[in-house]
Amino acid sequence: MNAAKFRLASAALLMLASLGATAQTKDIVVDGQGEVPYVVDQRNVVTRSGFDLCWRTGYWTPAAAGAVKAGELPVGCHCDKDVVGADTCVPAARGAAGAPAAAAVAAPAAAAKCDFSVNLSADSTFAFNKATLTASAKATLDNAVIAKLGSCAAVDTLIITGHTDRLGSQGYNQKLSEKRADAVKAYLLGKGVKAANVETMGAGKTQPIKGCDDKLGRKKLIECLAPNRRVTVDVKGPAK
Repeated sequence: MNAAKFRLASAALLMLASLGATAQTKDIVVDGQGEVPYVVDQRNVVTRSGFDLCWRTGYWTPAAAGAVKAGELPVGCHCDKDVVGADTCVPAARGAAGAPAAAAVAAPAAAAKCDFSVNLSADSTFAFNKATLTASAKATLDNAVIAKLGSCAAVDTLIITGHTDRLGSQGYNQKLSEKRADAVKAYLLGKGVKAANVETMGAGKTQPIKGCDDKLGRKKLIECLAPNRRVTVDVKGPAK
């Protein structure tokens, strides 16, 4: 085979491989209702990386990933199934003609869930550059997390995510957000929560919930950015 024919054959093989890879990756089209927790294009198709991972927005939370729909299922079932939960990602049963199954053959009623989210912010926020829980934060954890866990038959996942404001480097804020998540974890473990069910992560300064003008001056800017210095707790499991 001469050089020209070899190049043509190689190009054809590469094109076929590319078409095959494209065919295997289906577009994830969101309904467009609510705050979409992933980056989407003008067609409402979720943008993905070269490794086929969905790009999260600054508004991403496990709860949002499980709420916004992409067809019949939550968008998180396509992007973060391990976080959303396999039980949430089971499509509804359908009849032979593609319509929902008849009521006479209705599936058993779904088990009650003990899913909830708690946001430690506002008066329970962290002081600037600190990872120490305030008395108010501890009270919120007691009343909004520990008390609710008592109504759960089991805890499948308990995800604690730490956040910071935007002041400082990304590397520094990443470590600080992890320390804040660890502080909440330590408090919950001290209250009897099982460590095996708890997962912590730090979002650094990537998911702010409030923006503030730099012209405020440093002291007022720190006060304004306080809601961003927070921790979210997301729980999933069956109810009693």
